[in-house]
Amino acid sequence: MPFSPEKAPSSLWILTDGKAGDVAQCRGVAEALGAPVEERHIAPRAPFTWLMPFGPIDLRERETRPGSPIAPPYPDIAIASGRRAVPYLRRVKRLSGGKTFTVFLKDPRIGPDAADLIWVPEHDKLRGRNVLVTPTSPHKFSAATLAELRSRQVAEIDGLPRPHVAVLVGGDSRHHRFSEDDQHRLLSGLRELAHVAHVHFMITASRRTPAGLAYGLAGLAKSGNHLYWTGDEPNPYGLYLAKADAIIATADSTNMIGEATATGKPVHVFEPSGGHDKITRFLGTLRRMGVIHPFPGPLKTTTYEPIDATPVIAQRILSDFSAARQTRNNAPMGQPGNANAGT
Repeated sequence: MPFSPEKAPSSLWILTDGKAGDVAQCRGVAEALGAPVEERHIAPRAPFTWLMPFGPIDLRERETRPGSPIAPPYPDIAIASGRRAVPYLRRVKRLSGGKTFTVFLKDPRIGPDAADLIWVPEHDKLRGRNVLVTPTSPHKFSAATLAELRSRQVAEIDGLPRPHVAVLVGGDSRHHRFSEDDQHRLLSGLRELAHVAHVHFMITASRRTPAGLAYGLAGLAKSGNHLYWTGDEPNPYGLYLAKADAIIATADSTNMIGEATATGKPVHVFEPSGGHDKITRFLGTLRRMGVIHPFPGPLKTTTYEPIDATPVIAQRILSDFSAARQTRNNAPMGQPGNANAGT
């Protein structure tokens, strides 16, 4: 991303409690920004966690304590995600004298004053002057990354007859449950698609995938010319995305579906039991855009312009960071500009 050196950030923090989904989104944006990155993991204890995102940070992790995740020197930009990170991000803003430009990914649950810039997906309801909204979430699969993965020669994948269909299976979550009927419906749909359209699957499951479903997916892979990732490293997830002619993903993970839309290939969504209004809105947006299709159902071949929120978010961060720096530099002596109150 082109940006003049005098306006570019020279340091960047990622601030999370280590939750994989939050870290992945922050890393994707950080990589797009191109600044030196330092990851800081917070680990607040009860009763402090009970009050978050509203309450103070854990006193054990104050900036003056050994090993504090928010010890100075403070970065040009701090990107945080997860409700527990909210009070830490606000404290960094205050401790830096307002110089650190703060970014929060997803709804901080305390309103738009939580950070200088907040990103939310379109299905979240938070809006404001400093709130950026996109249809999908940020991730690490940039166009350049996908192109590089697509160009790799991988005998196991390239040897499969086409079409290649990536099958991205999540599992039970707070809002979804894969009932026995759901598992049967998914496996039957995959078998029928393999029989009718002669596709060859590249299947990944997750730690949340019910054991019975994982067993069925592994059996399906053995019954035909398909691939099934068993969890051994390296993880082929990115290769499956890049080399797929179409993608099937389960609706329990909006992140997974968002990553799939970055390929520009048709995405077929399997919806297990349960759901949530936010997920319904998310799927509805992509359906209206002609990006996703129901599964089980016929295999679609129509492509679309890849949807990637990551560079959009990164460009907005750089633009707002530059404007904030210019405002601060032009402020009269003794008036450093607005530093959001911290805890």
